[in-house]
Amino acid sequence: MNDVAQSPSPALLAKSAIPAAIVGVGSALVLFGVDAVAHQLHQVWWEVLPDALGVDGEARWWAALILILTGALVGLTLWKAPGHGGHDTATVELVSPPLPWRTLPGVAVALILGLAGGVSLGPEGPIIMIATGLTVIAYRKFLPQVPVPLIMMISTAAMLGAMLGTPVAAALVLTSVLGGSAPGQLWDKLFAPLVAAGTGAAVYHLLGGASWDMGLPDYSVQWIDLLSASIIGVIGAALGAGAAALFAPAHRMFRRLGHPMLYVTAGGVLLAVLVLIGGQITTGKGADQTAEILATWQDYSIAGLALIVVVKLFAIVVSGAAGFRGGRIFPAMFTGVALGVFSHALVPAVPLTLAVAAGVVGVVFAVGRDGWLALFGGVLISGSITVLPVLCIAVLPMWLVLTRAPHMLVHEAPAHAGEAHAAAPDAGGTTAR
Repeated sequence: MNDVAQSPSPALLAKSAIPAAIVGVGSALVLFGVDAVAHQLHQVWWEVLPDALGVDGEARWWAALILILTGALVGLTLWKAPGHGGHDTATVELVSPPLPWRTLPGVAVALILGLAGGVSLGPEGPIIMIATGLTVIAYRKFLPQVPVPLIMMISTAAMLGAMLGTPVAAALVLTSVLGGSAPGQLWDKLFAPLVAAGTGAAVYHLLGGASWDMGLPDYSVQWIDLLSASIIGVIGAALGAGAAALFAPAHRMFRRLGHPMLYVTAGGVLLAVLVLIGGQITTGKGADQTAEILATWQDYSIAGLALIVVVKLFAIVVSGAAGFRGGRIFPAMFTGVALGVFSHALVPAVPLTLAVAAGVVGVVFAVGRDGWLALFGGVLISGSITVLPVLCIAVLPMWLVLTRAPHMLVHEAPAHAGEAHAAAPDAGGTTAR
């Protein structure tokens, strides 16, 4: 039977769009709400409290103190919250099995604390857990005939669309997962997820969500840029692969402490040391820091920019391995930007826009191991579609570096009682990066 004969009817596809659009709206609201709460808590910790105490909230020692406090609070959440903060994001892919309702508040609390406290992780893993959990519950109640893997695709696409401001990233990620995986036409499978992604992106924009426009200079292609982008991207991939190689051993080292209050707090202490070395620009998920470094990079020495790249990579490893809840793609994007700025400062003849885009592709490819997402990230940050042909060539030598390199993922789940990986009964599901 050919693919056309297996395709659902247009009426059925159109009918699936209605609940998918609702999921898109809901995902945007969830993301906006989590961001808003984390932002308010961030202001309390980094502005209100220092002002009340008469201290400098921009001081490195204050950032170190907040990171240690954040480690203790996240550790307490993993210890006491129902479900222990959900899946350990060091051990699962971007899409993980759906969690029961009782676990989701703990996931949200651990995520918000990490975002507010400056932990070097983004929201992507936990926020997709929350969206997937809520979406599975809703579909089971109102549309129980829809299979759980499709529900997970819809919720993931919706949240990716909201986070990145466009459904394109969701389409690329899901295309890499779905291509050739089952009979039927690809766009039939993508129809409802893309409705959710587009709706999520539009609603998040309407709510006033953050923009990814970094205001980089216009770029025009030169032949030499193929070499420049390849070198920068390969360096980024090699650095990211080195960080990935440290990830699993670091995870095992932290877990030897045996209790989440101990190992997450220990992670906070190490992050405090790193911020004392690299400064506050090396904290956080990376979005605000990306805008900051692009605006102020000329204030840094070449050695200072190199230090930011190295410290941020270590911060990503520590944050993910120590039990903090969050994704590694957003801070990897910042690391790639910092590498690109360093490369431009070292060799000014390399256009800043190209250098930043190539750095992002290299580091994100190594950390996330998804070439489509890495290319999308490079174009998104650069704000220029003109860089895409160059990046499509430069990504090939990056893959030669990464094809046998370790993934930044721990494949064995922790065996201790501090963190439960309880999935909803009979949930089923799939994983995708």
